[in-house]
Amino acid sequence: MKVFANSVVSISFRLLSDQGELIEESAHPVAYLHGGYSGIFPKVEEALNGKKAGDHVEVTLEPAEAFGDYDSQLIRMVEVKELPPDISVGGFLSSDHSDTVWRVTDISDGKAVLDGNHELAGLRLLFDCRVEDVREATEDEIKHGHAHHDHDCDDDCDCDDDCDCCAQK
Repeated sequence: MKVFANSVVSISFRLLSDQGELIEESAHPVAYLHGGYSGIFPKVEEALNGKKAGDHVEVTLEPAEAFGDYDSQLIRMVEVKELPPDISVGGFLSSDHSDTVWRVTDISDGKAVLDGNHELAGLRLLFDCRVEDVREATEDEIKHGHAHHDHDCDDDCDCDDDCDCCAQK
């Protein structure tokens, strides 16, 4: 079966910097609902159109096609005393007032530097993937806008699916 709109596509992937440095690699195939449901980068989704299991796709993503351009306006310096006491470099903060997730990049002299950019913002990336499986999406998957996994998750499950997604709707 070929990849088309409203199909569930399982891929194995590697995400690399434009210098060939490995950033992330899937330990297991990852499934997404194909057809503009925001489950994968649009340029990668476009490259996967018409592919079938076993096909290999390699796509170069410019910053705007991946995690966005780096925005210096998303850097904040705040007093450490205004932050949770357990905050540390590499930690993340969020707020009820904004969708921005802030990464703590430095703490010094009672101040913390917060960066609202994605860690990969501003980087040109290479998305290298292999199509592992393609199947028609179920009516529920199309209705919910995402692929459902076909196994029961237990405490040791590492499938990265939101196992409660449909129970909450």
